[in-house]
Amino acid sequence: MQPLNAWLTLIHVDKLGPVTLIKLLGHFSSPARILEASRSELQSLGIRKSIIDGILEPNEDAIQRDLAWLEHENHHVITIQDTSYPELLKQISDPPCVLYVLGKPTLSVSLLTEPQLAIVGSRNASAYGKELATSFAQQLAINGLVITSGLASGVDGAAHRGALQADIGSTIAVAACGLDRVYPAEHRQLAEQIVQRGALVSEFPIGASPMPGHFPRRNRIISGLSLGTLVVEASMKSGSLITARLATEQGREVYATPGSIHNPLSKGGHTLIRNGAKLVETVEDVLEELKHHINLNSIESSQESVSEDKQDSALDPQHEKILESMGYEPISIDVLIERSGLGVEVVSSILLILELNNQVTHHGNGIYLRRNNF
Repeated sequence: MQPLNAWLTLIHVDKLGPVTLIKLLGHFSSPARILEASRSELQSLGIRKSIIDGILEPNEDAIQRDLAWLEHENHHVITIQDTSYPELLKQISDPPCVLYVLGKPTLSVSLLTEPQLAIVGSRNASAYGKELATSFAQQLAINGLVITSGLASGVDGAAHRGALQADIGSTIAVAACGLDRVYPAEHRQLAEQIVQRGALVSEFPIGASPMPGHFPRRNRIISGLSLGTLVVEASMKSGSLITARLATEQGREVYATPGSIHNPLSKGGHTLIRNGAKLVETVEDVLEELKHHINLNSIESSQESVSEDKQDSALDPQHEKILESMGYEPISIDVLIERSGLGVEVVSSILLILELNNQVTHHGNGIYLRRNNF
């Protein structure tokens, strides 16, 4: 049997998880030798009957689905015995033995071994939270970090987009389903962009649906690939707190951004900070921690750019007054008029200029948000 076929055969054995499979690999040394083992040999290792049945009676239909998927351009598989398998992921207690990868072959595989930072958070993020995730991801990508997340709505999607907005930025999306589908479907276009500039990754075989139990398994890969995990807006029930816990268990750094004490989506991050996560207010808070892993040549130029933006905004007192009146929470134009004391035509004109200068964003229905230059 071909080595790839042997791997796929084992991946499709029901209830054969990575810990047991790694135990078998340690004993037999290769997937092919596991498949050649007798029932009695497998029983002597304490392997359950249902798993042994699956090893001895392969799921041929599922294997053929995988092989058919692999025939397409930019579709490939990495196994835990390959030299291209990411070393950081291999260090966790239950690394996936096979990774399905969708992306340009050389780029996508090499990115998996590049320094990565996970950015995760609420699916129902506020406009402020998504703006924060986008800005952090963009600046961190400019400074040499690959941004890794889970392709979910809210913070995840904003983080992927932020990385792609950086001219040299790359991003990795870890899926909770097979790579023959995109979940959520609203991110199909985003997924296509990631394939061109990064990678889609999954441990789940072709045809696998995004089942509830798949998401914690996906989260351990997100944190396992990364040097650290940054949590942006998370309620106390957010799955991103699972990712943060897994990162801690894996010996990785955990970071969190603070938020309003009145916002339920700030409670998860505040809890993490109380429990020892590093409070992050600027990109430099993260870069300082990870400076030994990445090339920081561009930090000075990005800081200079931010300084220039601040100087430009200070040139016009009315522009400065509008920015000060906005704060950093979403605000309606009516409230802004009241706070600034300026007329509606003046405020509307200034907002348009600030939006063109990339200092504020318009989120529809007269709601504006000040961009934070991190």
